[in-house]
Amino acid sequence: MLGFVPPLPQQPGRPPSSGHMIVCGDDALARRLAVELRFIYGERVTLLLPPGRDANNPETPLTQRGRAAALFGRMSAAMNRAGNGNGTTGGSGDTNAGVEAVRIMEAPEPSDDVLEEAGIDRAAALALVYDDDERNIRAALTARRLNPRLRLVIRLYNRKLGQHLEELLDQAAAVAMPGIDPALLDASTTVLSDADTAAPALAATALTGSSKVIQAEGLLLRAAERPPPGPGEHADPGLCTLALLSSTTNDPAGAEGSDSSGDEAPQLLPDERAVAETTGRGTVVLEAISRADPDRPATRMGGRGAPLAQIFSRRLRWSALGFALAAVALVVASLLTTKDTALHSAYLTLLDLLGMNDPAEGAPAARQIIQILSGIAGLLLLPLLIAAVLEAFGTLRTASSLRRPPRGLSGHVVLLGLGKIGTRVLVRLRELDIPVVVVEEDPEARGIPLARSMHVPTVIGDVTQEGVLEAAKIRRAHALLALTSIDTTNLEATLYARSVKPDLRVALRLYDDEFATAVYRTLRTAHPQALTRSRSVSHLAAPSFAVAMMGRQILGAVPVERKVMLFAALEVAGHPQLEGHTVEQAFRAGAWRVLAIDATPPADRNPDLAALPPFDPEGDATPPPSGLVWDLHPGYVLRAQDRVVIAATRRGLAELLRRQRSAVPGR
Repeated sequence: MLGFVPPLPQQPGRPPSSGHMIVCGDDALARRLAVELRFIYGERVTLLLPPGRDANNPETPLTQRGRAAALFGRMSAAMNRAGNGNGTTGGSGDTNAGVEAVRIMEAPEPSDDVLEEAGIDRAAALALVYDDDERNIRAALTARRLNPRLRLVIRLYNRKLGQHLEELLDQAAAVAMPGIDPALLDASTTVLSDADTAAPALAATALTGSSKVIQAEGLLLRAAERPPPGPGEHADPGLCTLALLSSTTNDPAGAEGSDSSGDEAPQLLPDERAVAETTGRGTVVLEAISRADPDRPATRMGGRGAPLAQIFSRRLRWSALGFALAAVALVVASLLTTKDTALHSAYLTLLDLLGMNDPAEGAPAARQIIQILSGIAGLLLLPLLIAAVLEAFGTLRTASSLRRPPRGLSGHVVLLGLGKIGTRVLVRLRELDIPVVVVEEDPEARGIPLARSMHVPTVIGDVTQEGVLEAAKIRRAHALLALTSIDTTNLEATLYARSVKPDLRVALRLYDDEFATAVYRTLRTAHPQALTRSRSVSHLAAPSFAVAMMGRQILGAVPVERKVMLFAALEVAGHPQLEGHTVEQAFRAGAWRVLAIDATPPADRNPDLAALPPFDPEGDATPPPSGLVWDLHPGYVLRAQDRVVIAATRRGLAELLRRQRSAVPGR
């Protein structure tokens, strides 16, 4: 069944054009991704949705198709306004102010017939973003069979399975196309997780002064928020200023930090003049570059055994050590007084401790005294063994239960919800050694086994019920992350937490973007002294999925209030805005900025800049130096063989890719 978004009708019989893209999904990420591809990158998109009502919100009157139509209508109106203002359009060669409706199909499953009707044989890329790993895998295998040249972007929660699936599908493409370019093969299958994409940003929101970290070839790129400079002070630009934040200090309710905020919105990639002339605004700067630590021990995710420190108490361990020292002292005393051998002295002392020896009636007085002392020490051994058995039994009994928040806990993060997103955020916070207390209503939730294995304090209960947040020590918490899948639960928990602690740092996950904006502004007005952030997981993850569908590598997506800035690796060849220009000339305010260049020869480059470069830990304790050069001279001329790391807005990156396609024949 086909449907189209008014007021821009299409002819139902028109087949999809060659080179179009297909998005298959059942939640907000699919709709947001279709918007990203259509209205940011100007691609022709077919969106495949399941029929009927929204499975997550069955009480809402809008179906999946209705939600998509409403979202596309809002984006169409926004693009028309933008086109009337500056004469630009949302894509190349489109009519009706550059905006053409997205082709919508409804089908319960992406079967062979459905994919063929969607034009899989002529499509350039397919995104499978269902909330079910098995459905995505089944559809990916079907799509690879129907079109071996298709670029696949797959959403999987299971990361290890995703790596194997990526290798399998790439191998299938190589077998079907023996002469395929290795560079094209690298981009033929990409496995991503929206939970992994959004988790760093959500975790960073909960930390004071935290940095947004992007990893590139073993180096950590930090994009840090800086407060507005005081009177007479100058803002520290770091290595470069990436963004100007909205003026939240003077007018907390005036700008919600989104694209619709006008002049008060955050300014991404400003030039030096804009930074110098702006006052009263915080900044996001490129703060420092440091090497990732490959030798850092991973956070323990559970195991078959438990350390002695977690089985036996400290008092019991000290008691056992004292008993062992007493036994050694008795052996030494026996050795010195009886002139016996060391082995025989130890043997006799052990028998005395265990009460297994005969009385030393005819022995010298020294031997008799040592035997009496050994017997006394042996009496102390029995309660020590009983205490050890009881403690071990208690530890094993409670190992499968969840920990309660300790009494003196403070300065921690309260995390609501252990679904896909909450579980990934929990892992991220524990990697950063941040104390966490989890609140989850469902004792069988996805992340409960992980919380148990990581010994994270957990409160089982409905967060909207009285006493649940108090049990999580909300009054002494540093931040609250409300990440359940129900908007009203997140909002209710946030409002109650703010009533208990007005200056609490809060990040809440809301489904509807307009509702999130209204909540965001209201909370900032009511609590101007606190930090409030509202995050949409689909809004954070969609840019990464879209760039992967374009066949490019994205190193990360950094949220700047309610906007997103992308960090990507690009080959200079084919980009007329970069090739032959200096670094200073290639910079375009509000669009893109070259941050680093890969000085490694093309034949030796690591194809995945986001991964640590390979090295032999036995031959060298440190990884080889990175080929990325960050301290670029403004006069450096970019060459065709160069690979660069850029910071870009979504529209800026889309413009770079569109012009590359138009500059290269056959694209």
